[in-house]
Amino acid sequence: MRVLLVGAGGVGTAITKIAARRAFFEHMVVADYDQGRAEAAVAALGADEKRFSACRVDASDRAAVVRLLAEHDCGVLLNATDPRFVMPLFEAALEAGAHYLDMAMSLSYPHPDRPYEECGVKLGDAQFEQAERWERAGRLALVGIGVEPGLSDVFARYAADELFDEIEEIGIRDGANLSVEGYEFAPSFSIWTTIEECLNPPVVYEEGRGWFTTPPFSEAEVFDFPEGIGPVECVNVEHEEVLLIPRWVPAKRVTFKYGLGDDFIGKLKALHALGLDSTAPVTVPGGAGAVRVSPRDVVAACLPDPAGLGDRMTGKTCAGTWVKGVKDGAPREVYLYHVVDNQWSMREYGSQAVVWQTAVNPVVALELVASGGWTGTGVLGPEAFPPRPFLDLLTEYGSPWGLREH
Repeated sequence: MRVLLVGAGGVGTAITKIAARRAFFEHMVVADYDQGRAEAAVAALGADEKRFSACRVDASDRAAVVRLLAEHDCGVLLNATDPRFVMPLFEAALEAGAHYLDMAMSLSYPHPDRPYEECGVKLGDAQFEQAERWERAGRLALVGIGVEPGLSDVFARYAADELFDEIEEIGIRDGANLSVEGYEFAPSFSIWTTIEECLNPPVVYEEGRGWFTTPPFSEAEVFDFPEGIGPVECVNVEHEEVLLIPRWVPAKRVTFKYGLGDDFIGKLKALHALGLDSTAPVTVPGGAGAVRVSPRDVVAACLPDPAGLGDRMTGKTCAGTWVKGVKDGAPREVYLYHVVDNQWSMREYGSQAVVWQTAVNPVVALELVASGGWTGTGVLGPEAFPPRPFLDLLTEYGSPWGLREH
């Protein structure tokens, strides 16, 4: 297997560190708009690691990505960029005859008249519209295979296959007790993506009603996270799992709730009130003349790079899937989860916990595709595949998962 990895930020760099310890691929080309960043990711692996090379590519330039896939004879494109670049990379992979994996799906657009009641364009709609083309081409687009979405979806399928006869509700619950020394506000993941998912109308799925939306930060609840993290208030947030899970896993209700905290929510609301969450360019005067810039990109540029926060960060992050239903005629409730301690991920890989937890899952999926453990064609989510091989391999990678009965 020869892989083109597009994106050498925190997650992309963590992917190279994890993949370097595995033998399932022949070569990985690391490409980024900033060639220096791609070269740094490869150089960090050491001079003895010859299976990686670096180059420059503009992820928005579909034709350039097609040429790069052909030039390096890569049969798989792994997208580690932010969601703005999903569609050009997704379409480039299909045009080049390559398989495709991503960790976030094509962008949503709120309903123009009833944004907090009805869905407009949903996450992933643009990709699922092309499912038949992928099937005809005999190629696989494995979408949403990070940690959330990704491992959380694998947990949902595992629960349906092995733990429940009937599922009443599946709720993805994400929480952490991470703190960053020396910063008043330092998000542990891309602020661009965080703004997108937190300020868009959250989507909920209910059997008989389908997908619908609510106001941001709705349905607050306190969820008790394992391994010392403890109780965290969680709220509804737009996320891919709600759009993916019901396609393959029968459940009466599906939600995604994120433990943000009042302070973080307050800052997001302030950004929205000031228009600083907007992606539409505005004109800003400068010393060399007026420039056009997106307010959200300015916010991102003013905050520290999440990938560089690991040395100042302490605590754990937890991603997991809470499931309620019936087994053998009796009610059952479980939480399947994956916890990463930042001290461990920094010591073992030099990557902070949140980006490492996101990065390990596409590498596991790549290995399963390479070995034939996961096969398929079309546009498929993680729920479309048998969960046990994934969970077993994740444990083999040295990162076990847990199950808590409620």
